[in-house]
Amino acid sequence: MSEETTTDDVATLQARIAEIEADARARILRAELRAEAVRAGMVDLDGIKLIDTARVRFAESGEVEGAAALMQEMKRAKPWLFAPASSSSTAAAPKTEPPRAKSAMEMSEEEWRAARAEMLRRR
Repeated sequence: MSEETTTDDVATLQARIAEIEADARARILRAELRAEAVRAGMVDLDGIKLIDTARVRFAESGEVEGAAALMQEMKRAKPWLFAPASSSSTAAAPKTEPPRAKSAMEMSEEEWRAARAEMLRRR
């Protein structure tokens, strides 16, 4: 095997690695922009296609910087892409655990008598 062939193979592999890294960065950028768009209240996520991503940068840690600021600018420039702000409070999700029955030790005497009477009526 000649040295020239090995150099060509290395160059080809390096080009492929650069291509894969660029694709991964683009995917990460799209995912981060989608997450920011949802947080900002974007109604139609196709609006992300209108964003100029040249100003968005990756930090040394690999995280996307400037996505939140970009969404704020997008809200001002194209408000129809976002849901209107709500003045009402959001409802909390219900608890996931089922309600547990109160034990007789936790009941007052009145509660115990009422629970006992109800249980005897069911028999």
